[in-house]
Amino acid sequence: MGSVIAIDLGLKRIGLALSSGNGIVTPLGAIERKNRNQAANDVKKVLDEYDAQTVVVGIPMGSTTEEEMRRRVAHFMNLVDFKGEIAYQDEAGSSQEAEALMRGEIRYKRDGRIDSLSAKIILERYLRAL
Repeated sequence: MGSVIAIDLGLKRIGLALSSGNGIVTPLGAIERKNRNQAANDVKKVLDEYDAQTVVVGIPMGSTTEEEMRRRVAHFMNLVDFKGEIAYQDEAGSSQEAEALMRGEIRYKRDGRIDSLSAKIILERYLRAL
């Protein structure tokens, strides 16, 4: 299947997680978002580094914002210039689940760990659904 990268696309940080086809999902370092071109370039570097075949993007499926989010994701991935498969996975509750996993570990530190844990949860859901 090749490597799969999940993206939890946020306005301040972009959480990332990786699966190399072995079923194990690992959170990667989050990307601090300064502007969309810098963010797209940084995401592209990660996708190239891990030779990603598929990108799974978390979106709020079934919500009133789903279509808007799909449009924004398509625009962002166009900036990234990714040629592989782009899949969408429902991200509902993934951030809260990630925060629950981190409880006691960090106190609302905004360093991207929760964003990348959220991406890990999104990727695990995607892989389970296959």
